[in-house]
Amino acid sequence: MHTESAAEAINDMALLGLMQLVSPALPIGAFAWSQGLESAFELGWVTNEQELGEWLEGVLDDGLTRCELPVLVRLQNCWAKADSEGLAYWNDWLHANRETAELSDEGARLGLALVRLLTSLAVQPQTEQGDARLPEEPDYVTVFAWTAHQRRVPVRQTLLGFAWGWLENQLAVACKAMPLGHTAAQRLSELLRPKLVTAVEAALLLTDEQMGPILPGLALASAQHETQYSRLFRS
Repeated sequence: MHTESAAEAINDMALLGLMQLVSPALPIGAFAWSQGLESAFELGWVTNEQELGEWLEGVLDDGLTRCELPVLVRLQNCWAKADSEGLAYWNDWLHANRETAELSDEGARLGLALVRLLTSLAVQPQTEQGDARLPEEPDYVTVFAWTAHQRRVPVRQTLLGFAWGWLENQLAVACKAMPLGHTAAQRLSELLRPKLVTAVEAALLLTDEQMGPILPGLALASAQHETQYSRLFRS
């Protein structure tokens, strides 16, 4: 009989909290951002279901696996230790690794939107109660890590939830802008689901020196999107 370890177990309230955090219904405006994908469509780099799958797998392997996911590990650990200096360091690291104005703006705006939501729910960090200080310009990943910590979500499940939310948003972008049919989106979801697990496992093993995104194509697409004449999304 299989028994989950204490580190892997997730209780019902934590699971529900994670589901709420990654839900498309979360009112922070994530649906308004494409992370360069709309520009990839416009430039003709991604034109069909297969090419979209290859693009998303590349962003997952060389982006999330090397940037957001391993930083989430470190940020959630900083929240657990009430380490304000560590939080500020990794939050600054995220800002430094946003390669275009739109990607930087996305992280900052979504972060502030999530802070406003948490404040309205009275679950924002409270320094007077021993919580670490929220950085002045918190990236979305930093606030996501706090919310997962506050809801006692184990680190591994935090990473899986974040990766799943990213994939769902990217497929929603494709359904609106490519356009990609919903059945095709589900095929890609089924194809990439195990790759999310592989990405999380890889991210958990990275050292600080191994971190950093390698996404020149996405950076170019995002930079060109800044001046794209007609667009549906903000990045």
